[in-house]
Amino acid sequence: MPITDYVPNIEEIIEKWNKNPMYKPRIGKVVVNISVGAATERLSKAMKVLEELTGQKPVPRRARRTIKNFGIRKGENIAAKVTLRKEKAIEFLKKALDAVNYRIKASSFDDRGNVSFGIKEHIMIPGVKYDPEIGIFGMDVAISLVRPGFRIKSRRRGRRKHIPRRHYVSREEAMVYLHKEFGVEIV
Repeated sequence: MPITDYVPNIEEIIEKWNKNPMYKPRIGKVVVNISVGAATERLSKAMKVLEELTGQKPVPRRARRTIKNFGIRKGENIAAKVTLRKEKAIEFLKKALDAVNYRIKASSFDDRGNVSFGIKEHIMIPGVKYDPEIGIFGMDVAISLVRPGFRIKSRRRGRRKHIPRRHYVSREEAMVYLHKEFGVEIV
């Protein structure tokens, strides 16, 4: 389906961005997560894969609660994640979108400018070869789109300020931005 089925007022949105550049969204961060489910050797391999793909050192994530059926205990390392910003985020995002053929479901967008999609196997990313010692991992990619000036909500110095609802990136604007900047097809 073309993007006009999801966003009928695409010209109005682009015109608003051209009139005022402070309205045009940008990529705030891209978070890449691999969940393994247990603190085993497989977790260290997943961290190695993330480091090779992104060029940054991943951070282990702990379980929030105990789930007996899955054998997970509270506080145990069960996943690894990397947060990418600026040029590294854009560079990785191009590779990740290529792995999913530049197609994202419309249900993957939320009302605050966030987009999430999954990659079933990390070897689908261009330039990655299969290594039998490491294995194959799936991953989640979460994109956060923000407008300029959004930083005042979470800054450490000075007083934090409230962001009005109109300053958040809407679902339609996120779709238009990814379509225009990366050529993403919304399905």
